[in-house]
Amino acid sequence: MKLFNTLTRQKEEFVVRNGEVKMYVCGPTVYNYFHIGNARCFVVFDMLRRYLEYRGNKVTFVQNFTDVDDKLIRAAKENSCTVPEIAEKYINEYFTDAHRLGVNDATVHPRATENIDKIIEIVEQLIEKGHAYVSGNDVYFDSQSDSEYGKLSHHNMDELEAGARIDVSEIKKHPFDFALWKGKKEEGEISWTSPWGEGRPGWHIECSAMVNKYLGTDIDIHGGGVDLIFPHHENEIAQSECATGCTLARFWLHNGHINVDNKKMSKSAGNFFLVRDAAGKYGYKAVRFFLLSSHYRSPINYSDDILSQALAAVERLNNCLVNIDFAAKNAQGDLSDREKESISFINSKKQEFIEAMDDDLNTADAIGYLFEMTRDINSVITDQVSAEYIENVKSVYVKLCELLGFGNENADDDVEYIEEMIAKRTEAKKAKNFAEADAIRNELLEKGIILEDTRQGVKWKRA
Repeated sequence: MKLFNTLTRQKEEFVVRNGEVKMYVCGPTVYNYFHIGNARCFVVFDMLRRYLEYRGNKVTFVQNFTDVDDKLIRAAKENSCTVPEIAEKYINEYFTDAHRLGVNDATVHPRATENIDKIIEIVEQLIEKGHAYVSGNDVYFDSQSDSEYGKLSHHNMDELEAGARIDVSEIKKHPFDFALWKGKKEEGEISWTSPWGEGRPGWHIECSAMVNKYLGTDIDIHGGGVDLIFPHHENEIAQSECATGCTLARFWLHNGHINVDNKKMSKSAGNFFLVRDAAGKYGYKAVRFFLLSSHYRSPINYSDDILSQALAAVERLNNCLVNIDFAAKNAQGDLSDREKESISFINSKKQEFIEAMDDDLNTADAIGYLFEMTRDINSVITDQVSAEYIENVKSVYVKLCELLGFGNENADDDVEYIEEMIAKRTEAKKAKNFAEADAIRNELLEKGIILEDTRQGVKWKRA
């Protein structure tokens, strides 16, 4: 497998060490619902983790929550509540949206406020080694003490410095110096006790602390959106490697922006769309499809037309999965020549799928191969099929759909209830009690279940 490493600006062979991958991805700042731009990061790295596990690796995946910063303090004031209350609300809302997007929980979801001791420990190490200095009740990282500062972003640091400004009221030595610890500014502000007085951690240091605590040093993959390369990830590398003397991560991966009218989607620009709003119109799976339908490093444009196309694509996949499940109930006979051809075709497309995913997680091409399988399977299961054919289709096609997060939603806890209701409706129709049959159909429809009467029986799927 090859992955594009931002650090070296090239694709490199990704070698798994000892069968385990240690991966850290920057999570949300939990002061609001997350938008589609945020979701791209969550879905892309969920996909990477799923694929690494599909290939037989153990993945220890850490994604943090930034649960204290200026945005949370501001939101708490606006809502007349505490910072922890705001954080708790939007952490819960994160999981609601993430689960519906098919994003699996990380191995660990640490919070900044749970790791204050570790943060203080690293800041003390940096001061002791001459890489940080105290300024009043604040502590700053000394960017000039790190000869490799700038190696991730590949910026011309002299040009950046020439364009930077230092406010005369800001007590720091250099424009690139950044806060490791922020002293308490006003009464009632959330704070913790430290050797430098009451205060709270800077943004960058929390990730260094959590990587070190939960994954150690020299992890395999560190990821996030392209907007985090500078300054967040640049600063993270500097403070981590200066504190520990070890490499922070072998590979740095970054997903591209989502644009609206060719401008980056962001909350600050006001041109963002919340995931739950888009999902309310098109469904969460259509949003996930949209996010995976282009290569993760490429910028993509958001529009209603594109989401409508994503919805249609998801429905094609889901209809094929429904047809497979339905055909499985009536499967009989020996494997036909056409079925043998189809199995051979599906296996060849599986190999192309894997080659695409091995090429820097090329989900766009992989999805294309999945739709080639879809067309072929649909051409076969219009008639009676054998159990052996269904078994082969499930072992390849269905597993790849599940890998991408587009598995058949019929496989959930209420299947027994739905099947029971369908049986009752069938009995009601036999008894010519059409009012009851219609009532059952409507009750299921209210729960998002669509029934389709066919000559072979009743098929169902989720809306």
